[in-house]
Amino acid sequence: MSLTSNTNKPHNLVPESKQDQLTSIRIPDRVDLRASPRSHQGSPNQSPRLAPSRFLNGEKSGASFLGAELLGKLWGDRKKKPKKMKRRGAKVWYQKKRVKGLVAVVALVGLFFLVDWFMLLRLQDHRVGPPDGSSRNSSSVSVRPQPQTQLKVKKVSKGKKHYSGIYGRLLALAAHALAEGQNKREPKDLWQEPVVPASAWRPCADQRNWEPDEGKNGYIMVTANGGINQQRVAICNAVVVARLLNATLVVPKFMYSSVWKDASQFSDIYQEEHFIKDLAPDVRLVKELPEELKSLDLEAIGSVVTDVDVMKESKPSFYLKNILPILLQKRVVHFVGFGNRLAFDPIPFQLQRLRCRCNFHALKFVPKIQETAALLLERLHKHSAQPGLLDHYLVGPHAVSAIIARNDRATKPSRYMALHLRFEIDMVAHSLCEFGGGEEERRELEAFRQIHFPALTELEKTGKLPSPSMLRSEGLCPLTPEEAVLMLAALGFNRKTQIYVAGAQIYGGTSRLAALSNLYPNLVTKENLLSQTEIEPFMNFSSQLAALDFIVCTAADAFAMTDSGSQLSSLVSGYRIYYGGGRMPTIRPNKRRLADIFVKNNTIEWKVFEQRVRKAVRQTKHVQSRPKGRSVYRYPRCKECMCRTD
Repeated sequence: MSLTSNTNKPHNLVPESKQDQLTSIRIPDRVDLRASPRSHQGSPNQSPRLAPSRFLNGEKSGASFLGAELLGKLWGDRKKKPKKMKRRGAKVWYQKKRVKGLVAVVALVGLFFLVDWFMLLRLQDHRVGPPDGSSRNSSSVSVRPQPQTQLKVKKVSKGKKHYSGIYGRLLALAAHALAEGQNKREPKDLWQEPVVPASAWRPCADQRNWEPDEGKNGYIMVTANGGINQQRVAICNAVVVARLLNATLVVPKFMYSSVWKDASQFSDIYQEEHFIKDLAPDVRLVKELPEELKSLDLEAIGSVVTDVDVMKESKPSFYLKNILPILLQKRVVHFVGFGNRLAFDPIPFQLQRLRCRCNFHALKFVPKIQETAALLLERLHKHSAQPGLLDHYLVGPHAVSAIIARNDRATKPSRYMALHLRFEIDMVAHSLCEFGGGEEERRELEAFRQIHFPALTELEKTGKLPSPSMLRSEGLCPLTPEEAVLMLAALGFNRKTQIYVAGAQIYGGTSRLAALSNLYPNLVTKENLLSQTEIEPFMNFSSQLAALDFIVCTAADAFAMTDSGSQLSSLVSGYRIYYGGGRMPTIRPNKRRLADIFVKNNTIEWKVFEQRVRKAVRQTKHVQSRPKGRSVYRYPRCKECMCRTD
């Protein structure tokens, strides 16, 4: 920038005869005098942005003022010289003054750059997490390596980490807050369910008021699809439909899934004999079809009913009108799929209670799963002899007795928080959302959809589906691991909190868990709590591994989900409500409200972020009675499943 440029001639402040000499005194044209400004909120924690410097605000400061002052001095000194001075002497004097002035200008400009550089470094230091000691990545969640990740953690100096990515700034602020609050008390309601009257509800779905069913109208077979949680819902619905149609239910079978790749059947996960005995007063159960029906080609005779034939959440009248005639004529009906194919309302009182009885009482995990889960709970509670509130229901009396026998010390059990990260590739792909991986991520998820969700791919081609940004703003995208850890930090869980991470094959690999493990070093999974010998019998059986996660999440002192629509989170939270007596808090994020908060991640202050997140989560943490039409598995506080004591 030239201070004496005469592209537009000045108003003859300098005589024309002298302008050719003065124009040689310039500040270099390519000097950038802009400083890195503060954000609008003036927080030192915020990322610096390029904007006009305070030196260019038109006030009497900066290079323009310096140049004007220099020119004025030079011109004033020239006016004081005698007019009859010899030309040669004047020229030498002028050249000396010009050199001195130029040196002064360059020195001042250099000083400005030095100060700006120093201030910029100070601003950037606020984005770096404070010293937190040596944090270990203890998570060994079974992961699927991915080329793209949203977050990178770079070591800037010893004990400091610089977070980059979409939420880099907020993660740095969270790290700073956790480091400062290591010795602070956590919020009082963090480990408590906020609704005091919850203790007025007690489990009573095991009570029944009807005669046993003979199952004389025929046989119902069910081959359930999906993972362990979808299968569990299908089993309970099948029991109710069998009672509704006065049919005999064959112990359900599980369909092999190309996604889950697990060949486990009912008896590999649940206690078959207990299931049959517990439901004997309600519905007749057998392990196999009679010999005379085994040889039938059920598809050929029209006895196979798929999910295409049965609408989602069909009413009991649908089964009486459409399925009962087939059952009476063919003597057998085979439901293939049969996920969420029975409505929650309207349904007779006793049938609804049967549904709860099946889920909360009849389905018990096999001893192999219970014993291994008991080991996990024992190690999470630091080998205390005091069992957890729900241990008896989840791992059985024998496993609980074994824990007490091994640990005769009367030590207080350490508490832990379980986090269900619903971020597997099938969930991520089906959501149609974007997670910071750019074009490579989009190509990979589209390829997955073409194989596993072809119908969704066809809809995508029509252009009628909402955009990823619209889905996120509506709260329809699962929380990323980075968003989950920011939520936990904002809620007040301190850095020492022991966190059990449930979930397999996290999309993005172990690097996707970097923020979580760095901010919460006491992070564990079933893979690193169990020895190789202990976990080996469950490898390659995703449903059995999921059963371990189900037990540990249900027994946790606090449970946090990242997707309130997932089946595991719904079943776990319902189980905690049913048996927890109002003492088992569950964190259910309002994803729409959180999306609105996260979108301000480049400007929002940490204190404001904390306040808004706590308010958004506190409202969903309250456990209410079951709303009409909602799942009894998730909201068991209703007269069909639980009884009031007041």
